[in-house]
Amino acid sequence: MKKFGLLLIGGIAALVLLANLGPLVGLVVSVAILYFVFKQFLKTDSTGMKIGLGILGFILLMASISNAPAIVGIVAAYILYVVYKKFNETKVKETVSNDPFQNFENQWSELNKN
Repeated sequence: MKKFGLLLIGGIAALVLLANLGPLVGLVVSVAILYFVFKQFLKTDSTGMKIGLGILGFILLMASISNAPAIVGIVAAYILYVVYKKFNETKVKETVSNDPFQNFENQWSELNKN
């Protein structure tokens, strides 16, 4: 039943991620260009160039903000990652008994395996 729930959550997260793939790409592109414009803005000494880069940076900032649904896609990608890790997790059974001879036998069999 736990695996079914993980599959259901993973499926929903995958659909949300696919639905927000466009805004994700737009956000990545606009933030990358904004980064390079900002770096160039800091390097330049010309006032006219600073004004032009400032206007371009403002336009790119507005483009980045308009891709706000991409945040939902990022959250869906994280949920998908967590579900994947939980789905592939294996449980380790500890066989600890109050009987000292049983514990000795378990340890002895582990030593013989090596």
